[in-house]
Amino acid sequence: MNRRQFLGTTAAALASAPLSMPAAAQSTSPDKPAAPRKSLPIGVFDPPFNKLSLDEMLDKFAGLGIEAVEVGAAGPNGSPHCPRPELVADPAKARAWKKKFDDRGIPVMTLSCHNNALYPDPAKARQATEEFRQTLQLAGMLEIPTVVGFSGCPGGSATDTVPNWVIYDWPPEHGAALAWQWKERVIPYWTETVKFARQQGVHRIALEMHPNFVVFNPRTLMRLREAVGEEIGANCDLSHLFWQQCNAVEVIRFLGKQGAIYHAHMKDTAFFPQNVDRFGVLNFGKKDDHEASEFFRAVGYGHGASTWKDIIAAYMEVGYNGMLSIENEDPILSGEIGVQRSLAVLKNVREEILTNQPNPG
Repeated sequence: MNRRQFLGTTAAALASAPLSMPAAAQSTSPDKPAAPRKSLPIGVFDPPFNKLSLDEMLDKFAGLGIEAVEVGAAGPNGSPHCPRPELVADPAKARAWKKKFDDRGIPVMTLSCHNNALYPDPAKARQATEEFRQTLQLAGMLEIPTVVGFSGCPGGSATDTVPNWVIYDWPPEHGAALAWQWKERVIPYWTETVKFARQQGVHRIALEMHPNFVVFNPRTLMRLREAVGEEIGANCDLSHLFWQQCNAVEVIRFLGKQGAIYHAHMKDTAFFPQNVDRFGVLNFGKKDDHEASEFFRAVGYGHGASTWKDIIAAYMEVGYNGMLSIENEDPILSGEIGVQRSLAVLKNVREEILTNQPNPG
């Protein structure tokens, strides 16, 4: 057979053969329908709207099509929309506050209190502890299932006056400091805090895996969870895991298998490859730092819609039961604009998933 005959025979065979497609892109046969995917509510963490009154913010959310809200109750990201001490002191006032959200069909699914209750300064630690406990109290009163926060970071010894983020156990004194932190500060504090949360009827404390805190990746999260109880889970903010070179889908599957995802911040990270090549990933910067390796962006401005589609599909796959909460810390697309752009990407990819559209990316 010469070359021309071979090519003609091969082309005919290919033309008559059935097309083979990846499993994710194939249509489901009528006798074996795909399991229905559960839609996840797309909401927002409210600090970008702090200049608005509560009613103005709710009007804005209704206009944007926001489906749930995470309210900052205390800490640096607390918001004026949640007068926490007043609400804790007056259950009727607290119920009326929550009803405003419910009446708009925009439920409060999460309260947040981002602070450092392990701070070496006793006065700062006391204030942070009180704020977090009040947030847990309010969540319990209003049957809000999840409270988001940080694990905190203590000093490296009993005499330190500032936090010491130790992630490597050599030279030996660093290993000793790390062991001391967990034994003397981290586990005792969270053991007591989990006990208090249970007393309030709160069973989901979602810790954000964040640099400068003892829980900064899935492994340290699981270490704390195993030590103090299953009330500890993840606020799976992938922006902090992207820079650590984690695979987002694999993180979700790993934590989801443990039933350990309690909240999900929707925030992206953009990289400058030439700076990563020269300086590595532990090289953060702000908007105008042209030698920074990365900074945070709105969803879709660091990783494309195809990646975010895989991420949302993974949350659905593992049975995540919570909201997709847009956290805007984009230095370029500030405030409402960053929220709108993130919202558009997330709603579009969710619709594609729910209508079984393949992901060619």
